[in-house]
This record gives sequence, structure tokens and C-alpha cells, in this order.
Amino acid sequence: MRDVLEDAGGWYAAGETFGLATVVRTFRSAPRPPGAAMAVSAGGEAAGSVSGGCVEGAVYEVAREVLASGEPVVRRYGVSDDDAFAVGLTCGGILDVLVEPVGPATFPEFGDVAAAVAKGEPVAVATVVGGPGRVGARRVVWPDRASGTLAPGEAYAARLDAAVDDDARGMLAQGVTGVRHYGREGERRLDDLEVFVHAFAPPPRLLVFGAIDFAAAVARIGRFLGYRVTVCDARPVFATPKRFPDADEVIVRWPHRYLAEETVDERTAICVLTHDPKFDVPLLEIALRTEAGYVGAMGSRRTHDDRLARLREAGLGEDELARLRSPIGLDLGARTPEETAVSIAAELVQLRWGGSGRPLTETGGRIHGPEARDDA
Repeated sequence: MRDVLEDAGGWYAAGETFGLATVVRTFRSAPRPPGAAMAVSAGGEAAGSVSGGCVEGAVYEVAREVLASGEPVVRRYGVSDDDAFAVGLTCGGILDVLVEPVGPATFPEFGDVAAAVAKGEPVAVATVVGGPGRVGARRVVWPDRASGTLAPGEAYAARLDAAVDDDARGMLAQGVTGVRHYGREGERRLDDLEVFVHAFAPPPRLLVFGAIDFAAAVARIGRFLGYRVTVCDARPVFATPKRFPDADEVIVRWPHRYLAEETVDERTAICVLTHDPKFDVPLLEIALRTEAGYVGAMGSRRTHDDRLARLREAGLGEDELARLRSPIGLDLGARTPEETAVSIAAELVQLRWGGSGRPLTETGGRIHGPEARDDA
């Protein structure tokens, strides 16, 4: 939904009600993950996409119908649908799409949700999408509070809301979006009620060390992939915002001292591009002992072997060293900074989704693997 917030936020601020279509579930080779969204204004303007173009026309018409009726619906599109070919979903996947009217009267917390997402603050939106409950009933969950209810007017609402609050906060911590199942009173051993939890976790971080031309290219592609990018180097003449316009922040400090004071989690990627043992060895000594999901270092194979020897001398064990991705990136034959940045980005995407890194022409089965995290 991040892609539509600018347009949808403007309509909402003007007091308008718009149709919001959100992918809540996918099967097989669906083109976009849960959380992908399209918004349709009362005047007919559209923003965003739920399928990369496959079913946009059909969903657009449903959004117009929902705006007229005021009633949310869940629609399925895909190969099991008699109209699948007509709406254009020829990739072999299936999408479940929640289409709902959103405005100040129907979603009073939307402005707060949009503001939290814009600030990078965690918030989750839980919505009933199936079962005995009212489709479209909604609860907004922050780390320290919640608003709305998933069972309006029901005596058991507090128990259901409390169970979903716990799960939504756990999903926020992991950056996971998806459908969860409950009994009508929140029993996790039952699956009567289907609740879609859209977790807007803060963007994952990309820490780039070394203020070189390769770092500028990595910062640019990292931002394109949705990371919050930090470039750090000890040399003030090179580490300047002008040289790295795509970085969210540029830090002038010794890299290992900066990293030692930062909060690093499994969604953090660390790219060491310094090419200098006095920088990269103490930095990697810290990086490989953090919870970072990716630690990569640039250099030749000779540099890599020398680096490993120095890290062993510093006391790192083989399990820690096995986490180091060096030489950094996938083997694409890259030469230029931009091509190298693509190879690093490819490795990040492969790690995130579990791809093989092989050409799709050489593989079989599903193209899109199971969804693990949502940073959109």
C-alpha cells in the first residue's frame, strides 16, 4: 500500500472516499505479493497496481461498485475463475483481493496510518476477510496501542482483538504480512475467521561502508529496492551528501565505531566496500557478530583470503566467517559500478526470497517462491 499512499492520502485529506483494493492472499505464480494495492478515487483516477497489469481493469470496476454500494468485498482472480482469461491473469497464479471504501467516515485511522508509514514508524492494519465475521471490520495496531475492533457489537470482541494484537505486533517485528486464522473469540486452534494483517514495518536498512563510486551505485539501487540507506566513511572529503544523493544519511566516522553503536537486526544488510584492511577488518569483526541478515565485502579472491586470515587472527570462528559473502554479489560478469551494484542487489533479492540465482530458462516449477516478508 506504500505505493498509493501519496495519492490516497491527498484524497483522504480532502474528505473524499476512495476505493482501496489490496492483495490479501496469493497462490502459485501470482505477479504481486500480499499488501500490493490499487486505489481508485471518486472521480475515477487510479493509483498503484494489484497485479502488474493483469487484472487491473476488473479490479477497477469492482472498486467503482464498492464506492457506490459502500460495502467491502473479497474477490478471487486466477486460473480457477471462469473469467480468468477475460480479465487477463494468464500467469497461472491466483489472487484474493479485498476491495473496500476508505474515507474519514469508514476508516478514521487512515490518516494516522499514512503518517506512521511516511515516518517509518511501525503500524499494522488487521482486517476481516473471511469467515463468520463482518468482512472489512478493521483494527489498527501500533506497538503501544490499538484502535477499532474486528467484531463490532459482539461480547467477545475484546478477546478476539487481544489475540490479533499479539500476532500483529509479532508480525511487525518480523516484517511479515499475511492472513491469520482464529476462532471467533480469538482461539488460535480454530480457523473459522480469516484476518489479513498488513504489517507496515520500518524499511529495512542498508549500511554501505566506503565512500567510493561503487558505493554511490549501491546506494542508488538500494533505495530503489526500498532500503533506508546509510553511507559511512571516515574521510570527510569523500563522505558528503553531494556525492551520495540517494543515501538517506551520510555518516563521517570510523566504520567500526559507527556500527558498534547501531541497532542491527536480521533485516539489515551490510556492504563493506572499503578495500582497506585497517577499515574492513575491524568493521567485519563487529558486523559478523551482529544479527544482520546479509554481510558482504568487496575485493578480489586474494583480498578475501587475506581478509579471512586477519579475521581468524582477530578471534572469529568458522561459523562466523561462513556468514561473510565475499567476493560480494552474484556472478554476473559485472565490471562497472552500476553493474556491480546490480550483482549485489541480485544477491540481496536471492537471499530474501530463496532463489537459486540460475537463469529461469534452466529451472522448472514455480517462478515466485513463498512470500517471506513485505517491505512495499
